[in-house]
Amino acid sequence: MTLGAHVRTLGRGPGRSRSLTRDEATDAMRLMLSGEADPHAIGALLMLLRMKGETADEIAGFAAAAQDAMPDMPRPALDWPSYAAGRTRGLPWFLLSARLVADAGHPVLLHGWNCADGAVRAGLAPLGIAVADDPSEARALLAARGIVYLPLERLSPALFRLLRLRDVLHLRSCVNTVCRMLNPGRASHSVQGVFHPPYRLLQQDAGQILGLQGLTVIKGGGGEFERHPSKAIEGFGLRNATPWEESLPALRPDDTRRLNDGETDPARLAALWDGTLRDDFAEATVIGTAALALATLGISTADDTARRLWASRQGLSLRV
Repeated sequence: MTLGAHVRTLGRGPGRSRSLTRDEATDAMRLMLSGEADPHAIGALLMLLRMKGETADEIAGFAAAAQDAMPDMPRPALDWPSYAAGRTRGLPWFLLSARLVADAGHPVLLHGWNCADGAVRAGLAPLGIAVADDPSEARALLAARGIVYLPLERLSPALFRLLRLRDVLHLRSCVNTVCRMLNPGRASHSVQGVFHPPYRLLQQDAGQILGLQGLTVIKGGGGEFERHPSKAIEGFGLRNATPWEESLPALRPDDTRRLNDGETDPARLAALWDGTLRDDFAEATVIGTAALALATLGISTADDTARRLWASRQGLSLRV
């Protein structure tokens, strides 16, 4: 089937158009990643989906095809996508949360792209989180360190090109959601942040279709998986492959500080870790985010475990 046939399915008009089935979505993504699809058809399909709104079957089909197109990857305990632009986030404190989870013996695979925002990648080195050049190196680094970051442009150049069509179309497309659902290491558990709350249920449903056992989706800092400690949040996802939803109270209800406090120096991340910087708000962000990640992995005492890990972190060196 050609990509044009899928465009026709989506765009026949009132009363005749319909959503793609999961198998059709899988085929459409395979064609888009092949390099052989007409670029006009790619743009048409992405914008028709944008106007219609994506279904969980479509997202699951796209993600499965993108995953199948990648080389063999290491299987981490936790998949941690990072695809937000960061305009409202500030420093990426969630990277310290990922380090805590990994140092507790739960390997973490970070992957992502953050547009022109370089804060996430600038924060990796100060925390001893290595950047892999390719999936093969990611396997070695994950085995050696328990955590690694794999840039999307090195993980899947073809999917990266689809994501960058936003620069041409000037609109977000479903590829943003697909990247969050990509799970390149086929982990059974994943944490995901969103900026637009309606996508939480979409990602929950797609995660269930894709067979995830544990998933937590929140409206996080700037769209990342990062818990704002001064706000109550709604958590969505899966626990033991079953839909889960929970209202989570604010950790610091009387604190009016924003995540984006104007600080941009990534050295502050390492300083918070080694104790030379004291910042109760940032510490609450790190501990609260780590606790949600641990709960996703099925740790029943996630809150206490996260606090204990943070208290004992200085015995864990930041390897570079």
